[in-house]
Amino acid sequence: MAFPKIGNLAPTFTLKNFHNEDISLKDFKGKNNVVLYFYPKASTPGCTVQACGIRNNQSVFAELDTVVLGVSPDSPAKIKKFVDKYELNFELLSDEDHSIAEKYGVWGLKKFMGREFMGILRTSFLINKEGRLVKIMDKVNTKTHDQEILALIRNGI
Repeated sequence: MAFPKIGNLAPTFTLKNFHNEDISLKDFKGKNNVVLYFYPKASTPGCTVQACGIRNNQSVFAELDTVVLGVSPDSPAKIKKFVDKYELNFELLSDEDHSIAEKYGVWGLKKFMGREFMGILRTSFLINKEGRLVKIMDKVNTKTHDQEILALIRNGI
């Protein structure tokens, strides 16, 4: 599985948020840049650090006309607990069948503590207002992710 190509239109999708509402990539076309980030599992240490960094900079993302969408294979109910516990202020979406992760090339073989399994490969995609993919970050540091993305957006992606 490969990532979509930079410069191409980002693969479209509609997923449920933690309120069980449909959120579509096309909702933002012509209006906002989109940070689409895939994370393995709600409430795990790395995913929590990453999400809280984004939460703490949400006003800066808004000033830069940028919407952040986090995607994981968690259920909407599990995502809601994550959002409530950490007071997250941006959209987290449920991709339980990992079909969107597969479209974006981020569902793959992982290794952890000697065992192999299929899961989300932590990756972020920056999509411009025209809906085109402008940057792929496949080496994500959960502690500095928010700052790295903001720097890219400020520099015109």
